[in-house]
Amino acid sequence: MKKIIVSVFGPDRPGILAAVSRILHEQDCNIENVTQTILQSEFSGSFIADIPESLTADALCCCFSQVLTPMRLQVHVKYLEVAVPALSGVESEPFVITTRGPDRKGLVAGITHVIASYGVNVTHLQAVFKGGDNPGDNIMIYEADVPVNIDAHAFHRDLQDKAAELGLVISIQHRRIFEAINRV
Repeated sequence: MKKIIVSVFGPDRPGILAAVSRILHEQDCNIENVTQTILQSEFSGSFIADIPESLTADALCCCFSQVLTPMRLQVHVKYLEVAVPALSGVESEPFVITTRGPDRKGLVAGITHVIASYGVNVTHLQAVFKGGDNPGDNIMIYEADVPVNIDAHAFHRDLQDKAAELGLVISIQHRRIFEAINRV
């Protein structure tokens, strides 16, 4: 089997996941990974699936369009290219970087610039901005793979300096520590 990635986005409503998964099932596809979220009032989902050799990405896209277009959803289907992982061959450790502070333009750009400058790969980002000056209303949570061979002290210092410049409170924790502290 070959693999495809399906991206679906548009106004949120009940039944989107059911429609997408039903179409994949009817076309004899096997879902391997799914990530979906609601961003304000917009649905955004990505699905990786094995598809039969006889099925093309274009044909599958037509199946999706027939069902999803009336739901005002957009879909993109493409073959998944096997790629070398971002930090292939580089030993890394998982960290969670959280920031809180007043909302303003450039927060994500500023923090991710520092992260990227150290060759750190962000594997997941969740950012919620409700606006205003209440720090509890504006939070960013970055999950990142940090190469073990970087200067960790300089990385932490540069992140803390950028956070201070942006008026943010920052926390940098190994994922195991983060999970232990935040266990419910």
